[in-house]
Amino acid sequence: MSKSMSAVKQAIPAEIGGETDIVMGSSGAAPQVAAGRKVLPIVEGVVLVAALAAPLVLQDYLTVFATRVVILALFALSFDLVWGYAGIMSFGQALFFGSAGYGVALLARDLDITDIFLVLPAGTLIGLTFALLLGGFLLLGRHPSSVIFVSLGTLTGSYAADRLARGWYYLGGQNGIPSISSMTLGGYEFSEGPGFYYLVLGILIVVYLLCRFLVRSQFGLALAGLRENEQRIAFFGYKAQHLKAIIFAIGGAIAGLAGSLYAFHEGFVWPNMVGVVVSTQVVLYVLFGGSGTLIGAVIGTVIVEGVSFWLSDNYRDIWPIILGLLLLLVILFRPLGLISFVLGERERVGSFGARIKGK
Repeated sequence: MSKSMSAVKQAIPAEIGGETDIVMGSSGAAPQVAAGRKVLPIVEGVVLVAALAAPLVLQDYLTVFATRVVILALFALSFDLVWGYAGIMSFGQALFFGSAGYGVALLARDLDITDIFLVLPAGTLIGLTFALLLGGFLLLGRHPSSVIFVSLGTLTGSYAADRLARGWYYLGGQNGIPSISSMTLGGYEFSEGPGFYYLVLGILIVVYLLCRFLVRSQFGLALAGLRENEQRIAFFGYKAQHLKAIIFAIGGAIAGLAGSLYAFHEGFVWPNMVGVVVSTQVVLYVLFGGSGTLIGAVIGTVIVEGVSFWLSDNYRDIWPIILGLLLLLVILFRPLGLISFVLGERERVGSFGARIKGK
């Protein structure tokens, strides 16, 4: 095991949530190991099977709704990366989501570019660029940025983008950009339905696996140490601000990809996509499901959107109040989210380094 990995392990608490995993001490003593159930792969498998089967059992209009939820789950992954793993409270994640949506909408409207191999990379690049610009300003200063500074900075960026979109005639003002052409692959047009659903589900699975690999790598271990004890990580020689900027940019790129898909699925973009409302919405998804697990962000999105859909259909006048109370109860009594009912906190960080034989 490299020295850097051993150093980062020391920054992560040896015991989290009552479970003990592999811990390497600086004294070179024998590692302490305790068996822990690996629940995460089981949860991921159940969610995957349910997602694959959804269009087979849902009615057409519910498949359209499920497609929207899958896209929002992709958006929630971007926020979970920056907050759940790196501890960056971004209240402006919608800035990357919405700016990419506007970008691909303009490509479709003004240049008639709708090819999937052009618009999705373009949207991802737009999200990445905005995240690099905002992250560079907020995170790469001479002194480490405080949580409040980053939170208010991202919130201000999102609010400013909202006001700009509302006041700029070229972007459609309050009405946004309607009637966006369908995304195409050669001569095939992606319209609402199972085809679009499986496309976004496939993208979500690929992005999820890439994120999982990232957070279970040494880079992810450094992020976990950063979240638990930033000062100690910096003491070991890591450039904490650079790590934050990198994961912030990756999160922006994923949000941009989600925003591109959302624009083509909904057929229009509007100022709320870059504003505070959607930025707050993604925070609730991750809070509800559980931060720092990736799968918690996906589950939180599905439950919040599903419960909202059902409540709005059955309790039209008071559904926001009921939903707010449910969210409040979860946050009060399960601050680690619903995923904490089945997932030990140690699995949020994961196991790193060589496995011990027989364990």
